Amino acid sequence: MSIKEKAPTVRHLFANFWRIAKPYWVSEDKYRAWGLLALIISLSLGLVYMNVQFNSWYNDFYNTLQNLDAKGFKAALIKFGYLAFAYIVIAVYAIWFQQMLEIRWRRWATIHFTQRWLSDNNFYRLQLTDKATDNPDQRIAEDVGQFVSISLSLSLGLLRSVVTLVSFIGILWTLSGPLKFMLGGSEINIPGYMVWAAIIYALIGTGITILLGRPLVGLNFMQQRYEADFRFGLVRVRENAESIALYNGSKDEQERLGNRFVNVVSNFWSLMRMNKRLTWFTSFWGQLAIIFPLIVAAPRFFAKEIPLGGLMQINSAFGQVYGALDFIIGSFSTLANWKAVIDRLSTFETSVAAAQALPRITPTPIAEGLQLDRLSVSKPDGEVLLSDLAMQLKAGDTLLIRGKSGAGKSTLLRAIAGIWPYAQGGIGMAGNTQSLFLSQKPYMPLGSLRAALFYPQDVGHDDELISQLMAMAGLSHLLPRLDEIDAWSHVLSLGEQQRIALLRAILVKPDFLFMDESTSALDADGEATLYAAVRDAMKDGVMISVGHRVGLTEYHKQVLDCQGQGKWALNR
Repeated sequence: MSIKEKAPTVRHLFANFWRIAKPYWVSEDKYRAWGLLALIISLSLGLVYMNVQFNSWYNDFYNTLQNLDAKGFKAALIKFGYLAFAYIVIAVYAIWFQQMLEIRWRRWATIHFTQRWLSDNNFYRLQLTDKATDNPDQRIAEDVGQFVSISLSLSLGLLRSVVTLVSFIGILWTLSGPLKFMLGGSEINIPGYMVWAAIIYALIGTGITILLGRPLVGLNFMQQRYEADFRFGLVRVRENAESIALYNGSKDEQERLGNRFVNVVSNFWSLMRMNKRLTWFTSFWGQLAIIFPLIVAAPRFFAKEIPLGGLMQINSAFGQVYGALDFIIGSFSTLANWKAVIDRLSTFETSVAAAQALPRITPTPIAEGLQLDRLSVSKPDGEVLLSDLAMQLKAGDTLLIRGKSGAGKSTLLRAIAGIWPYAQGGIGMAGNTQSLFLSQKPYMPLGSLRAALFYPQDVGHDDELISQLMAMAGLSHLLPRLDEIDAWSHVLSLGEQQRIALLRAILVKPDFLFMDESTSALDADGEATLYAAVRDAMKDGVMISVGHRVGLTEYHKQVLDCQGQGKWALNR
């Protein structure tokens, strides 16, 4: 890749980084954030200052050894104790405040990304419009944390490297002195030659490291994706345990999970090979850096131009300068992971923004009931399901939607709810009203059974009413567990979950109730009992049902037949 090709890539990387990071640093927490950052930077500068003091101490300490100065040796040890204590205190609090900033930033960023994902039903629209954004849960739960942690680590590490370089390059320049040698009959004089040696040594190592480690960026990106895919497969087995067991599908699921894990293992082997190749070089180059300054400075030491303390001080200063210049070599694997995380979060942000920008029908406030004005509903591929649908329902009206599978019944409810982006036309709804949608597979929130009964409203405590309704629905055996917290979507059968959802409609008493085959798992008697109770609770509201059973017609005043290809018929 040429330099011209690299430059836009680097600019794009840092543009994405700032786009993700900026919201926190201008948020309501910005003063604490900048204050903590200033404190951490001060402590980091303090660590560099302590390293300068240690470098000066090396000269004194090793000179006392060379001069057999016992008194000076003791004094140097005492000085080392003071320096070490100060260094430890600064280092401990530098880490403490860095972690404090990290968890504050991560908490804010996690809430920010979660809100963007959940707001305006983007989590639903995202899965309709963008198949490339895989596992948004992992991007919020893991990538946000990695982004914050690595960003702070790299930025502060870079700052320390720059300050260390500025602090020690003058020391190394002064200590190393000039290098004089004859070349072609002329004397060559290179001032501060150890500085040039450190720069050349670091540049060679950095160039080779980038060349060897470039594939790590893509491999880290894919590793996170394969790990998330495998974890998603495991979660699906847990959530659908009963169905899989009834199908006796454990062997098939094991094969599917095995195929997903093959990708994890295969990509990890590729990562291992790349890391091994990179580690061969970085380990060799790092070990060579230990003796390289001694080899280069040895001629002046043996010529008695510098004492042992000076030699060791040069070695220490060279290590600090090279360590600062060696930042990319030492951090390349981290940099590769950082870029992969930024790419994933940037893709996620772009996808959420695209989902947010999709067209949506906002209901227009009307005096009463529900009104559809030339509403057309399509599939994502453009196939029209319902065309120019027009109707008006007033308080107390009930509507049954029927039709063949795929005719657009459930999609119509999604369009009315405002979550289906492929719809055009007008929807009017009475203002200051509440709507409740019950799907065929009811949603059972994490928490108590009481909370599930009143979801999404605040929990009610009229135990007498709850007991009567539970008895009517044939759920009296669950009353002792009313306040028990459990994974109810796994504990209860589908029929029991549908009964809970119908009781939810009776307790909440919404102004508009939309039921999408919400009684498909109930027997005829249970369906009749609960439908009658729901209809009675909705006598002042609008009730719309989707269903196939002939018996449902007696609970509705009107029937909408979805005939496919955009056609429909409204009958009493």
